[in-house]
Amino acid sequence: MTTEKRYIAVEGPIGVGKTSLTKMLASALGGDLLLEQTGDNPFLEKFYQDRRGYAFQTQLFFLTTRYQQQKDLNQLDLFQRMIVSDYLFDRDRIFAHINLDKDELRLYDNIYALLEARITRPDLVILLQARPEILKERIRARGKRSERDISLEYLEEVVEAYRDYFFYYTDSPLLVVDTTEIDFVQSKEDFEDLLREIKGTRKGTWYYMPLGSR
Repeated sequence: MTTEKRYIAVEGPIGVGKTSLTKMLASALGGDLLLEQTGDNPFLEKFYQDRRGYAFQTQLFFLTTRYQQQKDLNQLDLFQRMIVSDYLFDRDRIFAHINLDKDELRLYDNIYALLEARITRPDLVILLQARPEILKERIRARGKRSERDISLEYLEEVVEAYRDYFFYYTDSPLLVVDTTEIDFVQSKEDFEDLLREIKGTRKGTWYYMPLGSR
């Protein structure tokens, strides 16, 4: 791994395998973990039951929590330490555009703009993708209480929002990975192939669509 990839962020919709891949990459590359604290959000379970009623509280909690983590990241020496994160700061804005009404979004964007200017950009962003029905299966399989009310329709919105946002993304090198046909958790070969692709990624946007082991 070259020094130009000292900070890697793994992104993607709910259930796509972000945290699993982040932990595996940190282990393989000798990096430190930066994990999103979704379980600490007291509004999240209520949000999945009543999106309209709890959207703004949920988004603000995530925004401030993620910003605090990113602010702490600025204090680290990224020339000496490698960081692998299971989220990109931008993810909060993607969900805000799905969940908030026009007036809420205007206020949210004002706050976001103040915070976003102070964060560190990754040296590489890995975007994991999968079809909504596959995400639904994976979410059901992991059995988190807070996620039991996530609908297929909402996942379709999320997948589309990610696709639209990252189509124009240029802030960091981007590797887009189709996870539909691979299982990097269970298959050592799948993970090693993906790791080689990550190590070889340079500037711009790259696409990795393997046949895989499934």
